[in-house]
Amino acid sequence: MKKFLTVTIFSGLFTLLKMLSGFVIGKVIAIYTGPSGIAMIGQLQSIISIMSGVVNAPVGNGVVRYTAENHEKGYFQCTPWWRASIKLSLILYIVIACVSIILSKYISLYFFSSTEYSWLIILACSALPLSVANTLLASILNGQQNYRQYIISGMVSVVISTTILILMTVAYSLKGALISVSLNTAIAGIVLVIYCWRKEWFSLSSFSGVVTKVYTKGILNYSFMSFVSALSLPIALLIARKLMIAETGWENAGQWQAVWKISEAYLAIMTIALSTYFMPRLSAINESLKIRKEVNNLSLVIVPFTAVIAFGIYIFRDLSISLLFTKDFYEARNLFLYQLIGDVVKIASFVYAYPMLAQGRIKTFITSEILFSLSFVFLVHAFLNIYGIQGANIAYMINYSIYFCFTFIFTNFINPKIKQR
Repeated sequence: MKKFLTVTIFSGLFTLLKMLSGFVIGKVIAIYTGPSGIAMIGQLQSIISIMSGVVNAPVGNGVVRYTAENHEKGYFQCTPWWRASIKLSLILYIVIACVSIILSKYISLYFFSSTEYSWLIILACSALPLSVANTLLASILNGQQNYRQYIISGMVSVVISTTILILMTVAYSLKGALISVSLNTAIAGIVLVIYCWRKEWFSLSSFSGVVTKVYTKGILNYSFMSFVSALSLPIALLIARKLMIAETGWENAGQWQAVWKISEAYLAIMTIALSTYFMPRLSAINESLKIRKEVNNLSLVIVPFTAVIAFGIYIFRDLSISLLFTKDFYEARNLFLYQLIGDVVKIASFVYAYPMLAQGRIKTFITSEILFSLSFVFLVHAFLNIYGIQGANIAYMINYSIYFCFTFIFTNFINPKIKQR
């Protein structure tokens, strides 16, 4: 637990920087684009999350797990897993590139109500190889439990990408912001490549060579989970946002997006700490009962911490809106309550969902991701008709409350019965 608190402090510093970055960016974008621009950027970010999530699926949690299990024996014991992950990512990138380029106009028309943004889809697709490099190198550092290096490199990426986005937005308004968002993960990839350049394990032989089936199969199992996770929530958000636009208009969707961005900013403290510490930690534990104890102990720390932050944001929501956005976003103050309650429950459910990832419970994880993404869209559609834009936040709260019940039961009553790895 002491180590987790240490990681949380470092993650907190990283997240504080990301929050400040997000606040400054949000303010600049709000001034230069307004609520409708915020909504458009939200749509683009979801599209990029889908594309990058698919090609990054093999180089994410699987690399973290197998690096965590093998790095103490020497980095050469990890390289077969790295090679397998890169091979699978390359195959997925070829597929995504072809689909994105061919369907770019249709994607633009469906999600932006215009074909004029098809070039953005192609630009974002072109940047995906660097996004893969970013995720792969970050996963290696995370699996090696080099927390400080992992976080410092992330902080440098944030500073550089934030500076570029602000300059582009000021110079070219909405168009500049959209371009910068498209290239954000590519910038992070360049930073990590430079950062890792002189490390002993960073060489061509570590990432290229013959790949055997046993390593491909191991990475593929995690790829399926990451693949579904990368598609389910971003697609659900795209559809939900489209429903909001259809029912309440771009302006109200922008108000909702503003509250969502604030949630993303402060929840990053917990999610970064969890992904940095918890995934390698659970991957290294071979007994399910010990995993359950670890999860329950952690929940007693992180859930109250999240609740305190959420309460503070609710109390100072007017100040947050005035600092981060403009007077055009004043109506967003009415959308905080259910969103913040949902945030607390979301983090609690994430804590109890991590054993599924760490132990490779593929069927359970994939089924839950798909079902709860579908239920979120269904609930948004149902509650928008009753409560207007507020219905989206109510749907979010209810959906994660149900998901928490599922993950809690899984970890405490189902997971201990599985066989040891």
